Amino acid sequence: MGYRVGVDIGGTFTDFCIFHEETGLLKTLKVLSRPDEPGAEVTTGLDIISKNYDIAASSISYFTHGTTVGVNTVIQRKGVKLCLFTTENFEDVLEVARLKMPDPYDLYSGRPEPLVTREKVFGIRERILSNGDVDIPVDEKSVRDAISKVKLLGGEAIVISLLHSYRNPEHEKWIAEIIRLEAPEISVILASDIWPVIREYERTVTATVSGYVQPKVEFYLSSLQLALKASGVGAEPMITKSNGGVMTAERGKTDCAQMLLSGTASGVMGAASIAKQIKSSMCMSLDIGGTSADVAIIVDGNPQFGAGEMIGEFPVYIPSVSVTSIGEGGGSVAWVDDQGVLKVGPESAGSTPGPACYGRGGTKPTITDALVVLGFLGNAALGYSAVDIQIERAREAISPLANSLSMTTETAAESIIRIAVSGMYLEISKLVSRQGVDPRDLSLIAFGGAGPMLACWLAKELSMKNVVVPLVPGVLSAFGGLVADIKNDFIKTIYLDLSPSNIGDIQKGFGELAREAMRWIREDQGFEGAVTMKPSADLRYRGQSYEIDAELEAQWIEEGNINKIAGAFHVAHEKIYEHSDEKAEIQIINLRMVIIGEPKKPEFKSFEKKLSAVQARQEITVFENGDTNPGKIYRRSEMKAGDKLSGPAVVIQDDCTTCVPTGFDVLVDGYGNLIIQGVI
Repeated sequence: MGYRVGVDIGGTFTDFCIFHEETGLLKTLKVLSRPDEPGAEVTTGLDIISKNYDIAASSISYFTHGTTVGVNTVIQRKGVKLCLFTTENFEDVLEVARLKMPDPYDLYSGRPEPLVTREKVFGIRERILSNGDVDIPVDEKSVRDAISKVKLLGGEAIVISLLHSYRNPEHEKWIAEIIRLEAPEISVILASDIWPVIREYERTVTATVSGYVQPKVEFYLSSLQLALKASGVGAEPMITKSNGGVMTAERGKTDCAQMLLSGTASGVMGAASIAKQIKSSMCMSLDIGGTSADVAIIVDGNPQFGAGEMIGEFPVYIPSVSVTSIGEGGGSVAWVDDQGVLKVGPESAGSTPGPACYGRGGTKPTITDALVVLGFLGNAALGYSAVDIQIERAREAISPLANSLSMTTETAAESIIRIAVSGMYLEISKLVSRQGVDPRDLSLIAFGGAGPMLACWLAKELSMKNVVVPLVPGVLSAFGGLVADIKNDFIKTIYLDLSPSNIGDIQKGFGELAREAMRWIREDQGFEGAVTMKPSADLRYRGQSYEIDAELEAQWIEEGNINKIAGAFHVAHEKIYEHSDEKAEIQIINLRMVIIGEPKKPEFKSFEKKLSAVQARQEITVFENGDTNPGKIYRRSEMKAGDKLSGPAVVIQDDCTTCVPTGFDVLVDGYGNLIIQGVI
């Protein structure tokens, strides 16, 4: 028995979650991230853990972490100098995309500049037909000419994405061999290796994003491995993936497309574990940091998944936890537009200089400053005492804004919170409408630095069931890595009619995916425990442009039960579009297989609840609804199962602060979660 350590590396802070497998002891820590020296923040954190908690690095038996290095590289456009080889006459694949405008209501809206601009795209004379047959062999001269041009441009990596390579990747492999002979210093990425699916744009853009970040991700992961080894950690580091699973860091060096939403997915998986813990069938996760709020729907303890999630300005079609990002966080700046209307965001004060109340030079009013003025913050240090709140600085920042609106400072602060919540309300309303969910049925699991600060106001606006604040809300993303499964997705395009005559090909395709999945988890990941395989398929009615994913059962495939497969598609179609056509012909486009290995996970003991009124540490005054009210401050570490309190109140802990307005009651459940319900 040893310690399991989960780490989430963000742009500002690196979060640690330490769990002892035998005693169930849970410890947390935050240190400043070091983008200038990758891996240094891990070394620093491990040193502090050793000193403060007397935990030796050699006693760490499991290490997992999530990172935003991939997505940040795309957002900041600081990736590798990338070139693209595609089939001759298809060089415009990235610029044409799907001819969709980012904003159909904005006449000046335009598609973003591709990560590989047109002068870095080279057509190769070759052609493979849609059935996989070779029409035009690879013209090696055109390949060598393209390589020469890449060298002149200073290209550092080449993505090869040819027409119909999902059917037959041989041309991509042959071109890759020529590149390795002619220019071994240049990295090569094959689209058929990244995600071999039909539709050239989707396949190409996914491979391009992967190739753009790969060198930086590889360097980062290598630095992490060296740092852990130097610190005495013997366990192979595991990396959280966009699909909510984990894989080895070594695999992540070449399969970085799978970890682009690593940090975001970790938080949702942490929230999903809390949903299972409280036995809530319908939940929404709310992860609010300094810049944005990320929300996701969790059904029966499982997050919802999607494809085409945005990485910066670009879609990536590898299965990912479905997350909606809202441009409002604790550092979002409040301002007044030319018409005298109060707005919040999308500009953020970030961590440098940060909100005015941090005392680091920030002068612009933020959501955090508003909560300070209202009396809900400022009574304790934030982030493991990293920040001492300066109340007067917060008031000084909001006063000019209040004067321009002819309001008191307190009224302006309350208006900032209301505007921020209304913005979240709008975007969340869109999300629940798309998924056919009634927010009144949802428990809101709030985490992140600012999630528990704003959760009650948001829950009230949406008439949500309750708010749940986990035991370690500030580091829940790090905790999510500890509870994640070893997981991978596999796909194969077959493009056939769903008919008895094709059942043999369908069974053969699923068999190939199953064998590939087993090789991955046994040989690549070295996992020897029990595994679960979940087959599904992308199907559509003949004549439809796009397909939908329908979950299948292995028994139906083994038996060749076409009716059962068709029935699953009809049900999925009905759920999304509220209609189905059982007489229509069905096409099966892609076969999918998800393999899941469940490593040993943290087990938390439930304590018997003994209802009691917890003692407050001090009394405060808060401003609500245009008036002042007496409130109380409670320390989370002093609260036990069964304790209850009523708002207005503030619950303080090292990693986070929970704000409880008037009209809300708080109960500590058997696992230490705060269950907050309002008289709504």
